[in-house]
Amino acid sequence: MGVVVRPVWPKKTRLSGNRSVEIDKSTPGNYSGVIKISIAATATPFPISVPGPPPPAPAPATSQYGERVDRRRRQAELLKKGQDLRASHMKPGTAMKKRFWKDVSVQKDDALEWDLLLSAQQATKSHLIPITSISSRAHTLSIEDADNQHAASAGNGIRYDIINTLLRYLDTDTLLCWAPAPRSYEGKEEEGRQEGLRELQIRTAKPVLSYLTQRVWPGVELCPTLDDGSILPKAQPPATRAVIKGWMAGLPAWELVGLERAVLAGKSLCVGARLVCEWSEYLKLGMGSSTGTTEEQGQDVRREKFGIEDAAEACSLEVRWQTGRWGEVEDTHDVEKEDLRRQFGSVVLVVSGTGKGASD
Repeated sequence: MGVVVRPVWPKKTRLSGNRSVEIDKSTPGNYSGVIKISIAATATPFPISVPGPPPPAPAPATSQYGERVDRRRRQAELLKKGQDLRASHMKPGTAMKKRFWKDVSVQKDDALEWDLLLSAQQATKSHLIPITSISSRAHTLSIEDADNQHAASAGNGIRYDIINTLLRYLDTDTLLCWAPAPRSYEGKEEEGRQEGLRELQIRTAKPVLSYLTQRVWPGVELCPTLDDGSILPKAQPPATRAVIKGWMAGLPAWELVGLERAVLAGKSLCVGARLVCEWSEYLKLGMGSSTGTTEEQGQDVRREKFGIEDAAEACSLEVRWQTGRWGEVEDTHDVEKEDLRRQFGSVVLVVSGTGKGASD
């Protein structure tokens, strides 16, 4: 419906109510148009609603108490949960991840390494059970040697893998890696200062190398692995590698596994061989078996016996020299120091046997 009017209207005019008027200028005429009346639709707003509580505040990336406190807190929670653990009300496999004993006491026990485990799942990690793991590996190697005595010469088996692994440590032996010699323009050490790192390394390595080249590998030449100003190690002479490889091939299962543990812990084949030869019941190359009278041998044992502390100090000489100057990092250097002695202690216990053949 359209009505022709004479008055001039704007393009759009708001009238009373919900009606609007629009002029259609397409109609001919002087300022005439057609009025179109329509009802405007109003918007229907939706109510404002929140689906849930506001998000939590962002947590810091690192704890303000440090990793050490967090680790102890987690251990305390595990101990607390282990006290209320009931195997009958749990699903299969859940008990493997929690402690299953309620009372804890301090007493003398032979299997101490098992008492220190927080869960039965940790028993599968060899570094947490050093005595059990090294004994199990030696027993497995002895069974393999009895079944197939030519497995190592054929290039397969556990013995072959151990020998090849230990020969890699010979070219980067910790005892043979010495610090570069000081340059002439660097000047001498200040008065009252301790000897330099290179002099300390040479003084520590000489007794061990002398023992090995005279009693274990006679005539073998052991050279330093680093030249002055070089960062790449050089390999030992082929004759040296052949002699050491043949010596390891003839070791019994328990001595070879003990040597493997010592080398992997101290990163030194020379120190590992020195420790095994000192305490081995089979080799009988300790200081107590040296030539001379009984009284002289006893003096040599008390003075020159190579023990756990000697092996640990020889392998960690550079770290000990640095911490002596600048201090040690808590929960890092002290833990590594004790763990190294624990690994060497397991080697002594395994290779010494009943103790009848080793020097007391």
